[in-house]
Amino acid sequence: MSELLRLATAGSVDDGKSTLIGRLLYDSKQIFEDQLESIERVSLARGDQYVDLALLTDGLRAEREQGITIDVAYRYFATPKRKFIIADTPGHVQYTRNMVTGASTADLAMILVDARKGVLEQSRRHAFIASLLRIPHLVVCVNKMDLVGYDADVFERIKDEFRAFAMKLDVTDLTFVPISALNGDNVVQRSGNMGWYEGPSLLHQLEEVHVASDRNLIDGRFPVQYVIRPMSTDHHDYRGYAGVVAGGVFKPGDEVVVLPSGFATTIERIDMFDGPVDEAFPPMSVTLVLADDLDVSRGDMISRPHNQPTVGQDVDAMVCWMADTPLRAGSKLAIKHTTRSARALVRELRYRLDINTLHRVEDAEQLVLNEIGRVALRTTVPLFYDEYRRNRMTGSFILIDEVTNSTVGAGMILGPSA
Repeated sequence: MSELLRLATAGSVDDGKSTLIGRLLYDSKQIFEDQLESIERVSLARGDQYVDLALLTDGLRAEREQGITIDVAYRYFATPKRKFIIADTPGHVQYTRNMVTGASTADLAMILVDARKGVLEQSRRHAFIASLLRIPHLVVCVNKMDLVGYDADVFERIKDEFRAFAMKLDVTDLTFVPISALNGDNVVQRSGNMGWYEGPSLLHQLEEVHVASDRNLIDGRFPVQYVIRPMSTDHHDYRGYAGVVAGGVFKPGDEVVVLPSGFATTIERIDMFDGPVDEAFPPMSVTLVLADDLDVSRGDMISRPHNQPTVGQDVDAMVCWMADTPLRAGSKLAIKHTTRSARALVRELRYRLDINTLHRVEDAEQLVLNEIGRVALRTTVPLFYDEYRRNRMTGSFILIDEVTNSTVGAGMILGPSA
């Protein structure tokens, strides 16, 4: 079974993200003849001198007409070595929330930098968001190298500037690749135009990056999503708990504890859609069958007796605000954390973060659209959580406006609130 890599693209407007994804799809033979003919026709109608591969990903008509990406576009492709899901996120400042959405589940972020413009404010903003979301791997694609004469000095200068900024962030794996998405240099194949570059092509880098070790395989975490009680008489005594493994490795015979009740039992067996399995690990979707008949329902957490998540109603978190109405101390919202739903009160807005300078604005009274800040929350029922830096699944949540039912914030738990 080939491994799946989730990747998010980010960069400023016109850095060539959509073109790069189009080039990856085209050069790795992932598009059909009729798709190619369609974008050739549109490119010709627009008066372009070349086939605009960006049209492969800019699916909305408004995006095609304006030549920009507005929404998060997901694209799937595969090579013999690996499967990929790409989230093509917008470059505009006002769509920061879309980048947070697209990058929240990513294993790797590709940040594009225009070789002519160098490291911009948006490049820093996206690098910061990638580190905040704890995306383990960052690949900086210095694009449009053809427009600077494939100059090695330009690449090195951008590399040094970006690295200096990234040192202030929590970035563990940082790679730089000089490319031309338009011409395909160093995208799928190594380019003869940049003999000075000794690294791999972008696709080779994406195929080889090691992501299995990024999963938390230590802390056993299984949020119960659904209780399965088949109606048929053949399985009348079957009772299973379905969900996605959020951490650790579970095996039949393992001792487990169910939260919030605290009752202990053992795993009798682990089922998947095509039969029982010997073990379950993130991000597998499985059904756990327990040895004892306990009262377990949606929103409960199954973990190990001697390695349990933090249980609490007061948490400190970084929140990216995604609504036009500002977030203030005293705001009341619905919160969804793993499979658990509750209501939350914003007890305090501790500070707003200036993404460009990384400076903390301590006296901030509100968070407006696309701003990020640290808040103290109190929830109506206890959450079973880990710090986000330890487990991205049990350390994240969304905030929901109870009136409109729309998602208004994405949060990363830092720990218990004092």
